[in-house]
Amino acid sequence: MIARITFAAAALSLLGWSVSAVAQDHSAHQSEEALRAESHEAHQGHAPEPSEPDHSTMNHDAMNHGSMNHADMNHAEMNHEPGDPSPGPTMETPAPPEAGSGPPRAADAIWGAAAMQAARDELRRTHGDFATFWFQADRFEAQFSQGSESYLWDLQGYYGGPTRRFWFKSEGEGAFGGDIEEAGLQALYSAAIDPFWDVQAGVRQDFGEHDTTYGVLGVQGLAPYMFEIDAAVFLSHRGDITAKVEAELDQRITQRLIIQPRAEVQLAAQDVPELGIGAGLDEVEAGVRLRYEITREFAPYIGVEQSWRTGRSARLARAAGEDSSVTHYVVGVRFWF
Repeated sequence: MIARITFAAAALSLLGWSVSAVAQDHSAHQSEEALRAESHEAHQGHAPEPSEPDHSTMNHDAMNHGSMNHADMNHAEMNHEPGDPSPGPTMETPAPPEAGSGPPRAADAIWGAAAMQAARDELRRTHGDFATFWFQADRFEAQFSQGSESYLWDLQGYYGGPTRRFWFKSEGEGAFGGDIEEAGLQALYSAAIDPFWDVQAGVRQDFGEHDTTYGVLGVQGLAPYMFEIDAAVFLSHRGDITAKVEAELDQRITQRLIIQPRAEVQLAAQDVPELGIGAGLDEVEAGVRLRYEITREFAPYIGVEQSWRTGRSARLARAAGEDSSVTHYVVGVRFWF
C-alpha cells in the first residue's frame, strides 16, 4: 500500500514538472515574437507615428502671452512660407554702424553740386527764407498825470528775411494841443547771431529843440522766460555816449486778456546839459499794461507807468521846472500787421 502511494506521488510530481516546462517554453516564444516585431519595425526604418496633440484639453487662458518677448525673436530667420496668413509686423532694426559716416552732402556725388545747391536754395526759400514786412505799434497811447495830458508813440517794424532785415523804430511824445516835444527815428540793419537774437547797427535821428544824430549798435531778441529785450548804445555826433535797455514780458491771463510788465533804463557816460541828461543812471521807467486782444492784431489796453529821473538828471529836471518823478495813467491801443 505504501509503495502504491509513493509511486502515485512520484507520478504526479513528474506530471507537474512536465506541465511547468511546457508553460515556460510558451512565454519565451511570446517574448521572441515581440522582439521580432520590434526588429521588423526597426528594419523597415519607420518611426512610430506621433500622436496628434489634443488642443481641446489645453487651457489657453492660463497661458501668459503678454510675457513673451517678441523683440528677441529673430523673425528674419523664420521660414515663413508664402501665403502665411499672419506673418506678424516687421520689426525695426537699428541703423548699421556705418550709417552717418559718409560725406555730409552725398547727393552731390550723384547729381552734382550745382544741381543740389539749386535744390537746397529752393527748399530753404519754400520753408520761410523769403522777405516779409511787419509793422507794430507797441505803444500808441494817451497819458494822464497831474495837470497834464500827453500822447506817446513807440513803433517798430522790419522788412527782410529771417536772418537779415532792415529795421525801423520810432518814438516820440508831446502834449495835446501843443507841439511834439521829442521824436526819434532809427534805421537799422539787422542780422541774426543766434536763434531769437539779432544784432542791429545803423543811425538814429532825434528831432526837437536840439536835433541830434546818433550811431547805433544794439541787440534785440527773446531772452529766457520769454522776456523781450531791446538794448542799444548810441554815439551822438557831438561824441556823447548814451544807452537804453527795454524789457517786456507778456503774461496771458486768458487767451485774449494779457498783462504786460515793462521796464526801461537809460544810461549816460557823461553829462549832456542841453538835453537834460546827467552822467550815470539817467532815467528809469516801470509800468504795467493790461490789454484785450479783440483780434490778435488789434488790442486796446489800459495801464499805469512810473518814471524817475535820478542823480544829476533829477537836478537838471528840477532846474528846468519839471518833476523828477511822474506817474502816468495810460490808455492806448496795440496793433500790428
